[in-house]
Parts: sequence; structure tokens; C-alpha cells
Amino acid sequence: MTKTGSRFLKVPGPRDRATGAAIAALTAIAAALAPTSPSSAAAPAADTVAQPAVHAGDTWSYRATLERTPNLWKQSHTESTVVRSSPTSVLLRNSEVGSTNPPAEFLVNPDWSRFRSIGGKETVVYRPLTFPLGVGKTWDLDYTDDHPSNAAHKSERRELHYRAVGWEEVEVPAGKFRALKIEADGSWSGEVAPKTAATMTTVAGANGSTAAAQTVNVTARTVSGRLYAAVWYVPEARRFVKTVEEFYDTAGVRNERNTVELESYKLAD
Repeated sequence: MTKTGSRFLKVPGPRDRATGAAIAALTAIAAALAPTSPSSAAAPAADTVAQPAVHAGDTWSYRATLERTPNLWKQSHTESTVVRSSPTSVLLRNSEVGSTNPPAEFLVNPDWSRFRSIGGKETVVYRPLTFPLGVGKTWDLDYTDDHPSNAAHKSERRELHYRAVGWEEVEVPAGKFRALKIEADGSWSGEVAPKTAATMTTVAGANGSTAAAQTVNVTARTVSGRLYAAVWYVPEARRFVKTVEEFYDTAGVRNERNTVELESYKLAD
């Protein structure tokens, strides 16, 4: 014993040190033998995910579900295969299962973003991923299309803010995967072009029916709404296993949802 002030402190002897060493050894063995939870075992070893290196022959099969108000529901199945890849682009061949239409081939960027010519300039119009990926990373997509597919609009603008929210388990027809989930919130706006629309009506009278033409002037105005998107990316599959896109109208009512889910995949290497 060693006296310090009003307290007595015990100085460890050889037997105490041996006992402590034994306890430490047993603790280390127990920790090594302790079961690992599935979630921690499946967690990625690295903090960031590098851009995938795809190869000719890599193939993914997806199921796409379209829901559109008031009562449209449609499902299709597509097989997507890499024809060739380079540091600057990937050529994909998409074939719709059960369709007599020929396959469609198109280019995408190596990070799976898509582009098209707008006003004579190549513009990225879809970028759900940007590598290296990591939890907490954010990025934006903003573009204006002066010739949108919606004929009623003179121009359209889309703004999306993406963020990698975290790793989670997701289940799709191909199975269960540990995926990095990316979400995006945004908005769309469209410039409605002025036009004159004509309608024909039939008026019945004592002397028979008479056709009357009526014109309606549509004035230029701006309409807008909200957008939401989610992507579940799996590094070992080299591509997403699920995506969701939702479109909301000017009143905040969802009028369309597109869901794409992986059914199977086969990597060439």
C-alpha cells in the first residue's frame, strides 16, 4: 500500500498485472469471435465510390413502370448492353423485350449522365451520379430547352439539386443490394406559347343543323411545378439498381411517376 493524503492506493503487484493481461487477452478474443451484423458487414470499405469501368458485353435487364394520371399504368422490360466504352463515352444498345422494334443505340457519358444538343450546344440533361461518390456529396443540374418535347411549351427549364443521403438495403426483382441512395428535389417551368385555337360546334334549329366555328386565343404565360428523383447505385453492379422520377403540377399534385428496377445483370469480366 502507498499512502497519499487521506487515501491509500494499491500498487499493482506481479499477480495483479498477470490477471490484467489475461483479462485483456480474453477481451480481444471475444471481440474477434463476436458476430458481425449484416449491415456493417455489407458497408463499403471506402468512404468514396470511384467511377465504374464498364466493358463491352456488360448487360443489365430492367423493368420500367409508368404511372400517369388519371388512369395510365404501363410496364415494359428492357435489356441494356454495352457495345463499346472509352474514357469519354459509352455506347449502349437497348432492346425492349417482346417488341418487334429494332434495338436503339445511343451514347452516354462514362458517369451514366445523358446529353443532347440544345441550341446547337451539347448539354447534359440527366446527371443522377457524379464520381467520386460519397455520403453528403451534392451537385446541381440546371438547363433550359428552347425546343422541348411538349409541343404546348415554347421553352422549358429544369432545376435539380442532388445529394447522396446514405447507404441502405434496397430490394428489386434482381435481389437485395447494399446501395448508395441519391435523392434530388427540384422544379420545372414552361413558357406556354401564344396561339389561336379553333373549335367547331353544331347548332340544331327549325331548318336543320348549322355548323359554327369558334376561335379561342391562348395567351402567353408561365407554368411551373415540382420534381423529385431518387437513385440507388450499387458499385459491384456498376450501375443503378433502381430509379424513381416524379412530376408534380402547378397545384403540387403528382401526375406522373417513372420507376425502373433491375431484374438481372451480367458483367463481361
